[in-house]
Amino acid sequence: MTLTIYNSYARKKETFVPADPDCVTMYVCGPTVYNDPHIGNARPAVVFDVLYRLLRRLYPHVRYARNITDVEDKINDKARAEGVPIDTITNRYIAIYREDMAELGVLPPDVEPRVTETMPEVIAMIAELVASGNAYEVDGHVLFHVGSFPDYGRLSNRSRDEMIAGARVEVAPYKKDPADFVLWKPSTPEMPGWDSPWGRGRPGWHIECSAMAETHLGRTIDIHAGGQDLIFPHHENEIAQSTCAHGGEPFARYWMHNAMLRVGGTKMSKSIGNVMLISALRAEWPGEVIRWLLLSGHYRHPLDFSPAGLEQAQKNLDRLYGLLRDTMDAAGAEPAADDADVAAIVQALSEDLNTPKAIAEVFRIAKALEGATGAERARLRAALIDGAGLLGLLQRDPEAWFAARQSASGVDAAEIEGLIAERQAARKGRDFARADAIRDELAGRGVVLEDGAGGTTWRIEG
Repeated sequence: MTLTIYNSYARKKETFVPADPDCVTMYVCGPTVYNDPHIGNARPAVVFDVLYRLLRRLYPHVRYARNITDVEDKINDKARAEGVPIDTITNRYIAIYREDMAELGVLPPDVEPRVTETMPEVIAMIAELVASGNAYEVDGHVLFHVGSFPDYGRLSNRSRDEMIAGARVEVAPYKKDPADFVLWKPSTPEMPGWDSPWGRGRPGWHIECSAMAETHLGRTIDIHAGGQDLIFPHHENEIAQSTCAHGGEPFARYWMHNAMLRVGGTKMSKSIGNVMLISALRAEWPGEVIRWLLLSGHYRHPLDFSPAGLEQAQKNLDRLYGLLRDTMDAAGAEPAADDADVAAIVQALSEDLNTPKAIAEVFRIAKALEGATGAERARLRAALIDGAGLLGLLQRDPEAWFAARQSASGVDAAEIEGLIAERQAARKGRDFARADAIRDELAGRGVVLEDGAGGTTWRIEG
């Protein structure tokens, strides 16, 4: 099956052709670990987790790296404010990030490099750039000379003035060009630092990802991905320094970027106060509900993250898990490798990761399953689970899903079952007024009853 992706570098959709079909390489920019992850941090992790799942379906081997930035001035500031070592801060937020991502169904990457574990490679790459004349040392700093790379700005398609303004870098007097950016900077005694040919110091942000990508994936990688906000200056600078350090070899063959989230139609911002932490969302919603909403829109389009969207995602998952629970008699079948329904989901995702279309295919399979019997019932149920798995959805036991929902809602399951039994007895005795009263009572408590051929089931609404 042909995979087509929108290549941000070429600014068009292209057929994906890996350099080595036996081993696809992908790098996604990960977290800078100095605070709790917010929902904006989750979108690239979830979106490119789906890409990772798809690539593993299409190719025999995928090597996926998602880094951890554990050297950064904001980390230093946090450690100083709390009076603790740097690694106390980084280890704390690495653990939180991993827990949050696991709750959202994000698979661990094959490699999770940390800057602090890649310092020799960072220093070696900077030395290559100095030796090639693409970087220079001045006043204890090493800077990349933007003027030495003619293609600088091609990814972001910005004018020179826009790039200087957008880089938000200090226009220091020692720079050859205002757009030149830091590869290495000196550290004061209380700051973390490493010995280097240019003195004790620490790396700039951009060189870190270039070194980690080369170390774990090679000089040229197939796919580099991340949030749209990283296009400039981060990814632009990665391209410049990696290409120059590698003698002109391309850094990444395809670039993918997800659009930003909005809350209430407005861009998330600390100044506005609408930043939504994943931990706070998880206290109210299952991680799979959050994941569903993140995948409900195409990754290249802005997505409005709202309580209404979460409520709808919850209803969708309750319906689908309810169907899986109601078809347990057909459980156990394995989908054929060429199952047409699973292939339809693969095809949707192969069209530039079209998750809304893939979700529509999930619903189509579910509808067919509702009326199926015999072997077809077993096949469709297996196809539904397998196909939804490419989206990281519907992988839980249905009973466990509803048990967790009931526990979170504070509903007494035994009491509900007793009322359902009383309602069934009332209906059998043709006391429909009492039966309706029980249904209304439960509905007022957020419990929805669903009558079917196999009896009455229930779920928590919203």
